[in-house]
Amino acid sequence: MRYISTRGQAPALAFDDVLLAGLARDGGLYLPETWPTRSADEWRRLRGLPYAELATEVMLPFVEGSLTRAELAALAAETYAAFDHPAVAPLVQIDHELWLLELFHGPTIAFKDYALQLLGRLFDHVLTKRGERVMIVGATSGDTGSAAIEACRDRAAIDIVILHPEGRTSEVQRRQMTTVKAANVRNVALKGSFDDCQDLVKAMFADAPFRDEMHLSAVNSINWARIMAQIVYYAAASLALGAPDRPMTFAVPTGNFGNVFAAYAARKMGLPIAKLVVGSNRNDILDRFFKSGEMKMDGVVPTLSPSMDIQISSNFERLLFELCGRDADRLSALMAEFRGTGRFSVTPAMHRAATELFASHKLDDEATLAVIAETRAATGQTIDPHTACGLAAARAHPAGPGIPMVVAATAHPAKFPDAVERATGWRPPLPPHMADLFDREERLTVLPNEIGAVEAFVREARTNGGPA
Repeated sequence: MRYISTRGQAPALAFDDVLLAGLARDGGLYLPETWPTRSADEWRRLRGLPYAELATEVMLPFVEGSLTRAELAALAAETYAAFDHPAVAPLVQIDHELWLLELFHGPTIAFKDYALQLLGRLFDHVLTKRGERVMIVGATSGDTGSAAIEACRDRAAIDIVILHPEGRTSEVQRRQMTTVKAANVRNVALKGSFDDCQDLVKAMFADAPFRDEMHLSAVNSINWARIMAQIVYYAAASLALGAPDRPMTFAVPTGNFGNVFAAYAARKMGLPIAKLVVGSNRNDILDRFFKSGEMKMDGVVPTLSPSMDIQISSNFERLLFELCGRDADRLSALMAEFRGTGRFSVTPAMHRAATELFASHKLDDEATLAVIAETRAATGQTIDPHTACGLAAARAHPAGPGIPMVVAATAHPAKFPDAVERATGWRPPLPPHMADLFDREERLTVLPNEIGAVEAFVREARTNGGPA
């Protein structure tokens, strides 16, 4: 399997090189040169497999030439054995043909664990074989950072620096990052928004001498391996509910577009996914695009669902590349226009192609609280604010008779206890393994929104190691 950049100016790479590179050197994102597909009979044969075995089957075509089946199977088995539900990603029915796909049974109780727990092991495996060490830098709006740190802590071949926007994550999200006592982990609270954090990470990768000096790598959803691992739970849910012999729909609370793009990838592999519904909060750039065909940046406002407080959805470039017919020059022109003016529009034909598969819905904070309260009263299920946005989107775009609608429940409600308590009067407790989180010492460094300051911090971390 070879991978190409959406910008068309970087060489095609094998999976292990894409894993370590993260962002392509031309600023683009990597995608498979061709999408591997399975026939209906081949999908049927995968029904009933344990999650780790299904993960091996789904991901194997993407790592061909870089990992053997036995190597991938061992990594998957080790990864998902640590999750706290035997089904790993269980389905819970809450209405006729309406289901929650619980993606919070990993160590940091958010969906990012499903990819990042594997990613940490993939990095270690590949780097150990090569005798190399990398510096991972990442930006987080809340959940990616804690999941990445948990996946990379104490690993011999990895240093990791995570940037989060100061004061714009939940306290649980922040403490999950800043209380990890590992010599290879550093946390930065940036004076800015998540988009500022993300821009600085991209700027460091674009600074070729710095990138090479630091041996930079990425675990954000710009890393293709993240998307690859997330395809698995869409396949698991689809097969459990009757695919490939009936169509599926998924509603996904969406910020950086990586999670819902994994569902798109599952469809490209041959699963009968009829519709993908994007749930947004007040930071509704994606909702506005799917309704109008125009992508236009606006200011970021803090909400009860901070992981979606984003105006630049990095992974949308991957879908845009597909909508451009994989024309890298056309894609690059649109991205240059976006960076230059803060907006671009696609052609009517491209917009029609997008909305044939995608729909969208947005929710403000008060409506989010109402959905949390109504869901608990009607079903007994307690959901977090992000899942509430996905559930509202699902109800706004019903799938139709006989077609299951699956909502990605992306975080445990205990990650957002203030919002849940405000909605329901009940404060969800942290799981036992996190019960002492608020008693742990925090370690973080506050930095200005300046590339020089952040690069100096990363260089010092690479040189000296140890917690800040």
